[in-house]
Amino acid sequence: MATLEELTVETTAEIEARKPLKANVNGVDRDFTDEEYAQVITDVANSKYEKQEYGYKSSRSGAYGSIGDQLDMQYHDLVDDTTTWKDHVAKVKSDNPKP
Repeated sequence: MATLEELTVETTAEIEARKPLKANVNGVDRDFTDEEYAQVITDVANSKYEKQEYGYKSSRSGAYGSIGDQLDMQYHDLVDDTTTWKDHVAKVKSDNPKP
């Protein structure tokens, strides 16, 4: 996993390679200012870091399914002596591991 500093260096190189970036203000294109470049680099690097560190949470959340579905799995596991819910949770966790 990359540190925020490493991601900032990576992002800086990516942004530098795409220069010049333009801003459209009142229908007029202009080059980004140095401050705008700095802000874009900060924002993109922070976004990459957040995704790297916490992206698994949103992936897991969608994969788990609704609480109702999970409760239904647990009910049927108890009644039918199965492990559907436990297997489901284990698969979601293995498919979306913590960093």
